[in-house]
Amino acid sequence: MDKEFTTVTIPTSLYKKIEESIQGTETASVSSFIVNRLREALSKDEAKPEVFNAEEEEKVKERLKALGYID
Repeated sequence: MDKEFTTVTIPTSLYKKIEESIQGTETASVSSFIVNRLREALSKDEAKPEVFNAEEEEKVKERLKALGYID
């Protein structure tokens, strides 16, 4: 786990809402809540497969045919 930290500024109203929402939960602090949420969001982004639209897929197929990889 990374032991270096930096400061990120968020609106006080948002901080207070998070603070209220974590009361009575296992989350130790607003900072840990934000770090966990950011990690979740970034891991979801990394897990998404690249998807081609129909036009892009057709271009790839044409290129593969031109290179002799498919008939």
